[in-house]
Amino acid sequence: MDAATDVFEEHRPFLQGVAYRMLGRVADAEDVVQEAWLRWSAADHDTVREPRAYLVRVTTRLAIDRLRQAQARHETYVGPWLPEPVATDFGGVVPDGADRAVFTESVTLAVLVVMESLSPLERAVFVLREAFGYPYPEIAAVLERGEAAVRQLAGRARRHVEERKPRFEVNPERQRDLTERFLAAAAGDDLQGLIGLLAEDVRLVGDSGGKAKAPLRVIETSDKVGRFMVSIAKNQPADLRFDFAALNGGFALVGRVGDRVDTVFQIDVVDGRIQTIYVVRNPDKLAGVGEGPAAA
Repeated sequence: MDAATDVFEEHRPFLQGVAYRMLGRVADAEDVVQEAWLRWSAADHDTVREPRAYLVRVTTRLAIDRLRQAQARHETYVGPWLPEPVATDFGGVVPDGADRAVFTESVTLAVLVVMESLSPLERAVFVLREAFGYPYPEIAAVLERGEAAVRQLAGRARRHVEERKPRFEVNPERQRDLTERFLAAAAGDDLQGLIGLLAEDVRLVGDSGGKAKAPLRVIETSDKVGRFMVSIAKNQPADLRFDFAALNGGFALVGRVGDRVDTVFQIDVVDGRIQTIYVVRNPDKLAGVGEGPAAA
């Protein structure tokens, strides 16, 4: 079992990355990977020629089952739903066959939100093909589907994501600069300065799950978003402090009250202005923020 454990631990980060991209929640992804470990520990290892392929197949199928359950829960979710923020540190390593830009983009909040509207099979194919560069024959083996059917699923999922994902720039320096100026303007009661950072059609999406204060509807336009941010900045706890963190492939502001993570802000930037603001306040989704990388 020591050898089997070593093999599984070698592949755990990869499996966690697949499961998180499919499910959008760290806890669900960890549950799936733990179940994959139980399946692996009970398997006849002498008959497994390719442990990585076996583990990806088991993890993907378990994630599909969990995703079907999660989608039913989302139908009764209070307010907008956002993926759980996750620390990301790719360490300069991208899976063989995967494009680094797509690999990074596949874990952003914007793309994960769009992926929520894919069917479980479409999402599995999209994650394995687009994020991890899996060949179609291997995906067909994972899903026990014909290669032609997998290619159709992949094409449909790719078109869906490309048509619906918001346009944004992947520029960490610009994202961090605008985030700093955004925080300073809101905290300084500088409404005009804040509005000047926002695109005219900016959107603010808040996720509280009904367990914290956050907008129950998406707020749109620079004037409404600016006024909302200035208003809430005036009513924050005196000991609230913000730090930067690398979350979901970009910079984010993590607000803490004492040792507790209270809020995560992350922005998307288009043409030098803030296009989308994501605000995660559901405490169930913040417990793991700051504990280190959880998804590759």
